[in-house]
Amino acid sequence: MTHRIAVLDKELCQPKKCGLECIKYCPVNKSGKDCIILNEEIKKAEIDEDLCNGCGICVKVCPFDAITIVNLASELGKQKTHEYGKNSFRLYKIPTPKKGVVVGLLGRNGIGKSTVINILSGNLKINLGNYENPPEWNEILKYFSGTQLKQHFELIANKQIKASIKPQQVYQIAKVFSGTSKELLEKYDERNVTQELARDLGLENSLEQNVDELSGGELQRLSIAVAVSREADFYFFDEPSSYNDIFQRIAVARVIHKLAKNEKSVMVVEHDLMLLDYLSDYIQVLYGEPSAYGIVSNVLSTKSGVNQFLDGYLPTENVRFRDSKFRFDVSTSAYEFSTGDQVISYPKLEKKYSHFSLSVEPGAVRKSEVLGIVGANALGKTTLMKMIAGIEKPNDGELETKVKIAYKPQYLSNDIDVDVFSFLEKANGGLLEETSEEEQIIEPMKIKKLYNKSVKNLSGGELQKVAIISCLLQKVELYAFDEPSAFLDVEDRIAVAKFIQRFVRSYGKSAIVIDHDLQLLDLISDSMVIFDGISGQVGHASSPMLRPKAMNEFLKSLNITFRRDEISLRPRVNKQGSRVDREQKESGQFYSRN
Repeated sequence: MTHRIAVLDKELCQPKKCGLECIKYCPVNKSGKDCIILNEEIKKAEIDEDLCNGCGICVKVCPFDAITIVNLASELGKQKTHEYGKNSFRLYKIPTPKKGVVVGLLGRNGIGKSTVINILSGNLKINLGNYENPPEWNEILKYFSGTQLKQHFELIANKQIKASIKPQQVYQIAKVFSGTSKELLEKYDERNVTQELARDLGLENSLEQNVDELSGGELQRLSIAVAVSREADFYFFDEPSSYNDIFQRIAVARVIHKLAKNEKSVMVVEHDLMLLDYLSDYIQVLYGEPSAYGIVSNVLSTKSGVNQFLDGYLPTENVRFRDSKFRFDVSTSAYEFSTGDQVISYPKLEKKYSHFSLSVEPGAVRKSEVLGIVGANALGKTTLMKMIAGIEKPNDGELETKVKIAYKPQYLSNDIDVDVFSFLEKANGGLLEETSEEEQIIEPMKIKKLYNKSVKNLSGGELQKVAIISCLLQKVELYAFDEPSAFLDVEDRIAVAKFIQRFVRSYGKSAIVIDHDLQLLDLISDSMVIFDGISGQVGHASSPMLRPKAMNEFLKSLNITFRRDEISLRPRVNKQGSRVDREQKESGQFYSRN
């Protein structure tokens, strides 16, 4: 027996353009039954899950990839916790808050994390899949009888729970609050921790600034400080790493972990695996089909949770949710580039502004090489990339090149009212459909289903992937990517990193990548440039060095150590002060390849 799911993406469904092939070719419809109909009210297709036989013909004939049909084990149907409506997203099972620890939620975008946040915070009343006749609280509590979640939902039912949520979209803060950072913090500080949080999160110089004047990283840390300063039973942090550099991410992790030690229930959604590993005590994996359904795994240790996610297999539940495993390269470098052909070289460079100066040691990028750039915010990383790309001119030092460069900027604009296909076709310099570029670049990145979407309606992750592909479609020798991990989930980060590296190797191109996700840089880079200095005042860029040496030096500046996981081979952060952490620091091996 199976439990069938039929989900329709109403934005992609366009009956006026497609001729309703799903209705025309459905074998159940041909037998005289109304399995798929046109809902005259909303002018979209509608699928009867009870009549659907799961043949998948409608999925194949839909020209806009608007339909998802999935057959799940029948017992899972009894564990449905929430469904939004006919042919819409549904969630199975729910994560369990635990006092005194940090529970990390690990999964793809569109898999139900926002639904989880809203349910556990009391903002969305759980309906156990019955959206037409939602259950009363006594039915809900009976459903969770004998579980740790019953007590949590009792508090929600009695309006006794107080939740503090750090939202994903931190730029919304400036739209709802007018005043300084200090005024905002003091307004919500119920634990008398404003000064302590300002110091721990590096916000001391931002306190007197108006909220609408803050950078993305400052807004992120301010929103974290506001969430932590409130007195609550349950704390939820949605992607706290965004816009922050690696130094700031470590500071954020320590603040959140300190909160959990005060016997608070803390949950974190995070796509930076290094930070999630460093921060979490337990992991619950969310898997399924993005925008269709999500399933929550049992509680796992941090190590097991991350490794099982990378494997795509949950052994205790005997569930495989991905065909392929993610593995990490442990070699010194996939290529040795000391004698390769140079694509571009640059001498010692200097760039001066009224309040900031940057000095850059000589370097080069070679054919088939990926050069990673790492360092704190506001040290000039983007300025160096713009000088190499010819967008900025140095004050001292000549940088002459005839090399063609494609540049993917840090901040992406989506105020373009054009469909994705036309946007990418322009980047490709002409025809795109059924070309080698479509086969080699677009299909592996899995965005063909976005072709008919307007760029202005894309999510952050979709826009990032379209921007990366737009860059790769250009006919150049060197590709420059500024923070390609932003807004991408873990799977997409790994897939993008591996694809860029594979693309560069296969076609004899070169790439420069700036990012704050250390695992992404460790995965993609052959050599690296390290930035240091005083943020916003003075920046200094080293000459390129091979990845292992660069990682060791950079981790030393962070005072954290990495070791290799023996199963997935991913670099893991050692717990501060642990035996392995102390031993590696004493030996000077901050980046262990063993």
